[in-house]
Amino acid sequence: MRTARRPRAEIRTGTPIREDTMTGTTEPRRATGWTGWVAFCGLMLVLLGLFHAVEGLVAVFDEGYYRVGSSGLSVHMSYTAWGWLHLGLGVVAVVVGIGVLRGGTVAQAAGAVFAAASAVVHLLFIAAYPAWSLVVITIDVLVIYALIVHGKEITIED
Repeated sequence: MRTARRPRAEIRTGTPIREDTMTGTTEPRRATGWTGWVAFCGLMLVLLGLFHAVEGLVAVFDEGYYRVGSSGLSVHMSYTAWGWLHLGLGVVAVVVGIGVLRGGTVAQAAGAVFAAASAVVHLLFIAAYPAWSLVVITIDVLVIYALIVHGKEITIED
């Protein structure tokens, strides 16, 4: 098991130290208010995953639930196919959300990609469930913004 060497100042104070590799200087890492937003994004990704899973199960088992028939959607697929797509997205979102909560850089990139894919899927699915699709797209935009602009504030230092 590989352990990273921590600077003595970090060990004494408990404050993570960031080392600038260009100048060789170190400075305390400052947490901002966006750290909480990135953690919120991780929770939102897990929640979006659960929403996608429920939406997928409804599409698979109760096609009459939605506002229009499958022929009225932007992409003409059966609700069963949409359901499996949503279930798959749900599983991916939960895994990625847990990774974001753990501070993984790869998970943050995957979270931004997932949120973009989720927004596109809900744009295509908007005729079936307009209000819910708009709510999910709004959450997706917030997740993308927080992960791309402020994601580094919660990353794990290797």
